[in-house]
Amino acid sequence: MKKLISINPANGHVAGEIIASTSNEITEKVNSARKAALQWKTMGVNERIKILKPLEEIFRKKQHEIAMLTTTEIGKPLSESMDDFIGDFIYLNDFLTNGAEYIKDELIFKTENTTHRIIHEPRGVVAAIAPWNYPFGNFIWSVIPNLIVGNTVIFKHSELCPLVAKMLEECMLELNLPRGVFSTIYGDEEEGAFLVTQKIDMIWFTGSSPVGRKISATAGTKQIKTVLEMGGSNPAIIVENENIDTDLIEKLYKGRFTNCGQVCDAIKRVLVHHSLFNKTVEKLVSRIQKIKIGDPTNKDTELGPLASEQQLKILKSQIDDAVEKGATLLTGGKRLQQFSGFYYAPTILTGIKKNMRIWQEEVFGPALPVISFENDEEAIQLANDTPYGLGATIYSKDMEKARYIASKIDAGCIDINNGSHWQPGTPFGGYKASGMGREHGRYGFQELCQMKVVAEG
Repeated sequence: MKKLISINPANGHVAGEIIASTSNEITEKVNSARKAALQWKTMGVNERIKILKPLEEIFRKKQHEIAMLTTTEIGKPLSESMDDFIGDFIYLNDFLTNGAEYIKDELIFKTENTTHRIIHEPRGVVAAIAPWNYPFGNFIWSVIPNLIVGNTVIFKHSELCPLVAKMLEECMLELNLPRGVFSTIYGDEEEGAFLVTQKIDMIWFTGSSPVGRKISATAGTKQIKTVLEMGGSNPAIIVENENIDTDLIEKLYKGRFTNCGQVCDAIKRVLVHHSLFNKTVEKLVSRIQKIKIGDPTNKDTELGPLASEQQLKILKSQIDDAVEKGATLLTGGKRLQQFSGFYYAPTILTGIKKNMRIWQEEVFGPALPVISFENDEEAIQLANDTPYGLGATIYSKDMEKARYIASKIDAGCIDINNGSHWQPGTPFGGYKASGMGREHGRYGFQELCQMKVVAEG
């Protein structure tokens, strides 16, 4: 009997265990979802939303318990785990409030005798596979829109947060949904790989690009739809007419070091005009050295541990590789031995070369390379010199220049100055190895549907 052992990354202790789903259990849940699909589809979107609406109150009552489990399982500071709910509930409310509007029929052609309408219908059975870094938020993003549009869902969370997954499943059981409309399986990559081979109609996946490519290949052989949100190596570009003030440094700090840097859409590289390079580096190092590191359950802690020993090993190997190839460590660059968990010192590096793993790969941890550029064209070249294309941020007082740079960057979401793409109606997704398809709002909901044209004449 295979078990998922949940480890508290702050101290290395076992937090709990969950029995992994067997292949027979997974197949049974897929079959049950298929049987429920027609009933759930024909119920209609407004009735589905009515059934799902009580989730808002169910989750609000459980939010502190979910936050504590999140902190226990992945090491996120409790203050961040609680703050996450503010945004997560905004998304949940938007999906429930506007979901019907997002997928309403569209009249696309009309003459005196003819009408053409687009109807958005559910695809059927969806395998939704979510990562560990935002356990509650990723559940909301994956499960709720699919259920609203009329898909039935088999949900699999990361093996790093099985206790959160169990609590979310218990919350869903309070809805008394028709059998098979929603179910959860438990496991690691093995169970996930088995799930996507089953008789399903679509795969929703958020996670690493290598795993996403495997899922995409499997989906291709089955000719089924995928929505993939994968890795990122987002640049923050600071042009020469920007002030390096405290507000900007704080934006860079939060953009990189929130959730211990374990965010797909985080700032992963800072590109700075050479005239501002020294000042930017100096102020960043000063801010980073003031980070309050410690027990994630402490209200004053800003930075906790990495989510697992494996994450720690990968980060250490990336930074060691950079140093061996000539990068300069300005602060950090080591495991914090005063803690028993998987803590790594927040790190700033300069002297970055393109043959370094820290430049070529996604860095999922508290490390930030800072690179100088001479002109706008070099900044654009550096920003695009990555297999990823999830997002970017541009800081400039010259909006015409900022818009020009934004137009040249190969990424799905670009913020300029105080702009933020984090709105529930705004589509989210990336170019290149960062994914396929979009989430949220009208475009995200329609990704989950089949498009049917009905021409009447």
